Amino acid sequence: MKEIIEHISSRLSDIYGEDEALALAWWIAEELTSLTRTQLQFGCKDTKNIPNFQIDDPKLAEIIARLRRFEPIQYIFGHTLWAGLDLKLTSAILIPRPETAELVERLSTFNFQLSTAPVKVLDIGTGSGCIAIALKKRHPEWQVTGIDISAEAIEIAQENAQRNNVEVNFLLADIFSDSIGKNLQSPTSGLQYDLVVSNPPYICESEKSLMRPNVLNFEPASALFVPDSDPLLFYRRIASLFSNEALTGQTTNDQRPTTNDKFLFFEINEAYSVELSAMLSGLGYTDIQIHNDIYGKPRIIQGRMAR
Repeated sequence: MKEIIEHISSRLSDIYGEDEALALAWWIAEELTSLTRTQLQFGCKDTKNIPNFQIDDPKLAEIIARLRRFEPIQYIFGHTLWAGLDLKLTSAILIPRPETAELVERLSTFNFQLSTAPVKVLDIGTGSGCIAIALKKRHPEWQVTGIDISAEAIEIAQENAQRNNVEVNFLLADIFSDSIGKNLQSPTSGLQYDLVVSNPPYICESEKSLMRPNVLNFEPASALFVPDSDPLLFYRRIASLFSNEALTGQTTNDQRPTTNDKFLFFEINEAYSVELSAMLSGLGYTDIQIHNDIYGKPRIIQGRMAR
């Protein structure tokens, strides 16, 4: 196995660097053999006993060639392991990031004070369904809905829910449509959800020069980029749909907690945390908080909606 890992790593290190090339080599080995790294290192000392995996395997050569063209390994294998989930992916679906897993962790441990149960969740721009499915997996009692403008994303998200043995309601919807507000609210009880979460496109077009080719050339631009002229485009639309004005017809600065608090959570562009906080405040949100990711960058913003 050591010889095969060294072979793969040597073919990739000039592009990805030694550490990432080594990680990719083990990833490939685990995928092609259906064995864990521990099993490969200690359970199969003779590489001849490793199924369908030799240095001269054409499949291995193809994987290396595609990686050398910067194609993401998640798309090559058609799935990824993320936050304890096995998620199917296609090139039409954004690859889930570690930062989004941090968002899920925060949401999973959030203390909802509700007079009625269960917690009702709406995930906007669900993509692979990763956020919605992860929340449902951790809280089976929650009622979780995911929406997306892409029919392919909805299809993949539904398959991912089945793949991970959870039931999530996925719907095709455009948040910029004129009817979306009515669809997300109940005529009798107002907002149908206790938690609205979104990881919308937030990378400015001008930042493309900073992107790695495996992202820029392969992942869906519509799920990544916003125009420099309006970097808060998606945030503003979503926040407006659930603002105090939209739900109650008036703004309020009342900070008193209630048993029916409803919350909005965003994953954000670190460059716009101050602007986003001001925007939410202007729309009547209260108890606005910004949370840093593991690298110390502002990555999550939350606010309390109208009551």
